[in-house]
Amino acid sequence: MSDFEFIPTKDQRENSNIYKFMKKHNVSTLEQLSEQANDDLEWFWREVEKYIGIIWDKPYQKVLDISHGLPWTRWFVEGKTNIYKSSVEKFSKISPNKVAYTFISEDGKTSQITYLELDKKVCKLANSLKSLGVKKGDVVAIYLPMIEESILAILASAKIGAIQTVIFSGYSSESLQFRLQDSNAKILFVCDGFKRKGKPISQKNAVEVATHNTNIEKIIVVPYMGIDVYEKSENTICYNDLVSPHSESGLTEITSSEDPLFILYTSGTTGRPKGVVHVHGGFSVFVGYQAAFLIDTTVNDVILWPADIGWITGLVWNVYGLLIQGASAIIYDGALDFPNFNRIWDMLNKYNVTIFGISPTAVRLFKKNNVQPLKLHSLDKIKNIPTTGEPLDAESWKWLFEKVGNKKIPIMNLSGGTEIGGAVLSVFPGMKLKQSTVGIPCPGINLDVYDDNGNSVRGKDGYLVIKSPWPAMTNGLLHDDQRYLQTYWSRFENIWFHGDYVFVDNDGLWYMKGRTDDVINVAGHRMGTAEIEHVAISHEKISDAASIAIPDEITGEAIILFVVPEGKLEPNLGDEISNHISAKIGKIAKPKMVYVLSDLPKTRTGKIMRRLLKAKLLGLELGDMSSLENPQVLDEIQKLG
Repeated sequence: MSDFEFIPTKDQRENSNIYKFMKKHNVSTLEQLSEQANDDLEWFWREVEKYIGIIWDKPYQKVLDISHGLPWTRWFVEGKTNIYKSSVEKFSKISPNKVAYTFISEDGKTSQITYLELDKKVCKLANSLKSLGVKKGDVVAIYLPMIEESILAILASAKIGAIQTVIFSGYSSESLQFRLQDSNAKILFVCDGFKRKGKPISQKNAVEVATHNTNIEKIIVVPYMGIDVYEKSENTICYNDLVSPHSESGLTEITSSEDPLFILYTSGTTGRPKGVVHVHGGFSVFVGYQAAFLIDTTVNDVILWPADIGWITGLVWNVYGLLIQGASAIIYDGALDFPNFNRIWDMLNKYNVTIFGISPTAVRLFKKNNVQPLKLHSLDKIKNIPTTGEPLDAESWKWLFEKVGNKKIPIMNLSGGTEIGGAVLSVFPGMKLKQSTVGIPCPGINLDVYDDNGNSVRGKDGYLVIKSPWPAMTNGLLHDDQRYLQTYWSRFENIWFHGDYVFVDNDGLWYMKGRTDDVINVAGHRMGTAEIEHVAISHEKISDAASIAIPDEITGEAIILFVVPEGKLEPNLGDEISNHISAKIGKIAKPKMVYVLSDLPKTRTGKIMRRLLKAKLLGLELGDMSSLENPQVLDEIQKLG
C-alpha cells in the first residue's frame, strides 16, 4: 500500500457517477465492469446511452454493426439523433436559469449565459446561417478564440445538421487555408482580433490570404477587440448585423447516427494534417460517457479547463461533454500567467470551480515559478483535477497533488486522441493512485499492450492497441480511406494501433511512455522519450526537458537531451544531468549531449515540438512551424558539425 500516493475516501468512490452505474448493474469493481463490457459491448454501450439520457427522434435498431469490418463499424444503427437535442435543448427546459457559461477575457471583461439564453442565441444564429443558404451537410469553419460566439457557432452548426470544423485561432494562413480547402468549407467565422499577454493579435492578413482558392462564400466577423477593420461587403458580414433580424426559436434538424457532426484536423509527424470525422450518434454517447464517468461531471459541477476548442480536449470538456451533462463552465480567453500567476487561481476561487483541468506544460510553468496556489486560496471546492495532452512526469504530478489538491484530490490523468474522440486510458473516481499513472483502460474500450510480434505483454514497455471498436472511433479520415487503414489498422490484423508506448505495473496501473515515433533505440535498447525526460525533470535544477534521437555509427541512435534550468544557468549542468540520468536509468540512457535552453519549442497548446529540435540540430528543413509559439528558441541551438 505504501506505493499508493492517494487513497480515496468512501464518499469519493460511492458518490461518483460510475459507482452508481456499477451499483445499478450489480458490478462491484472497475475490473469487473471492464470484463463485462468487453464480453458484451452491445449491453455496455446500450446501458451507458440510457444512463447518459441521449434523446432519439427514432430509436436505433442495433447498437453496433461490424459487417463491413472493424475499421468501418457503425454505431446505433438506423437511429436518429442530433447532439444538440441531448445537450442545450434538453437543459434549456430542465434548468433554463442555470448558468451554462461564464466568459472571461484577458482584459478582465466577463459575461454569463444561462441554458435558456444559450438556446435562444443558438437558434438566432442557426436561423441566420440558414438564411445564408447553409444546409445539412455543409461545412462551417470556425477560426475564433475562446469567446461566446465560438460556442454559438459550434452549436448552431450542429443544430441545423451542418458540419463544423474548428480551426485553432493561432494558426497561420497556410494552415488555415489547407483546412478550408480540404474540408470544402462554405462559411468562415473570424473575429476582429484578440489579445495575448496584453499584445494585440490580428487575424485579418491570415484570413485574406487563406480564403483565396477556397469555396468560402461568406466571412462572418465577430466584434471582439477592435484590432482589425473589415470592410462590409456581399461576402463579408458583421455577426451582429447577421443575427439581429432572426427568431430566437427554431426546430433542430433530425440527423441520423452516422451523419457527420464535425471534422477536426490532427497532425501526424509527417505528411499533411489528417481530417478526423466524428458523427452525431456515437460521439453523443461517448462524450457523455467521458464527462460522466471519467471526470465525474454532474449538473452541480463548475468546470474550468483552459483547453482550446480547436483541439479535441476543448470540444469534449468545454462544449459537448459539459452540455450533455448540464454542467457549467468558465471559459477564459487569455494566457494563464497574465497579468500574473494568480489569475487562474483567483478564477477557481471566485467561481467555486469543482473540476479543474490543466495541461502538464502549464503545471511545469507554475512549478518552475514557485507558485503556491493554496497560499492564495483554499480551493476546497475542487473535487477532481483532470490533466491530459502529454505524459505527466512524477515531479509535476506531485506538485499538482500537493500544491493544488492538498493531497486530498485525485489527479485524473487521462490519455486518448482526436481520432479516439476522447480518452481511452483514465483515472476513475474511487481509484488508488500512484504518481503519473493514467489509470486503467476505460471500460468499454478493450485495450492491450503488444510487443513487436503482436504478443500481449506486461511488466515492460509495449505498444498501446485497441482490440474492439468503440462509439467515437473516427469515421475514417476525410478523403483518405487508405491512409486511415494504413495509419491505424495495418500494424496488426483487425487491431487499432494507436502509436503510444505504454507500461502496465503489477497493480494493473498504466503509464504513458511517449509516442512510438518518439522511441529511441540505443544499441537495441528501446526507451521512450518520456522516460528520459521525466528523469531529467526529477532533478531539482531542471524545470523542463525534451529528448530526441540522432543517428550514431556505433549504437545506431544516440540520445540528445535539451533541458531548461529551474534557476540560473550553472557551469557543468549538462554533465550533472547526464550523470543523473545514467544513475537513474542506466548507462545505456546517458545522453550523448545535453543542451541547455531558455525554453523548449512548443505549440500554443504546450506540446513540445521535438521534430524541430532534431531538424535544427541536424540542419534539416524545419517544415511547417505555424503552430510554434516561440520560434526564437531554435536560434539557441547550433547545428552539429
